[in-house]
Amino acid sequence: MPYSYEPHHFEDFEEGQEFESVGRTVTEADFVFHSMFAGDWTELHTNRHYAEEEYFGERVAHGPMTFVLATGFVYRCGFLERTVLAFLGMNYMDIPAPVRTGDTISLEMVVTGTKDLSSRDDAGLVTIDTTMTNQDGEVVFEGDMKFLIKRRSA
Repeated sequence: MPYSYEPHHFEDFEEGQEFESVGRTVTEADFVFHSMFAGDWTELHTNRHYAEEEYFGERVAHGPMTFVLATGFVYRCGFLERTVLAFLGMNYMDIPAPVRTGDTISLEMVVTGTKDLSSRDDAGLVTIDTTMTNQDGEVVFEGDMKFLIKRRSA
């Protein structure tokens, strides 16, 4: 399966269509940048000595950081380039395992629905189920992402 895709308009998406991202290793800089950007300096994510004594035994990524990494993979694949009008939310999102510094993660995506919208003649709704795994195949994020995508005729 290729890792870079051409931009897709609403008409190009089909239920069951699959996409796969490249892999990426999570770094210390990712942890620091997310804390700085979000203003979330929770010790579980930023204090090695504190985190070593807690449930995971080490620092782990913020839940919102894990979500942001997943959305980044979707956009990096290129199929939404210049065709996405909006991210409309999710019906569900699960983070069943933590992301750690040094993990190499990637995202698999499956189109689970397309919907014409009576309120828009320039775009439609595309729902994509996503599953992010680490280097050991452990699932670290799952969720369905809903996008408003331009029609080719728009």
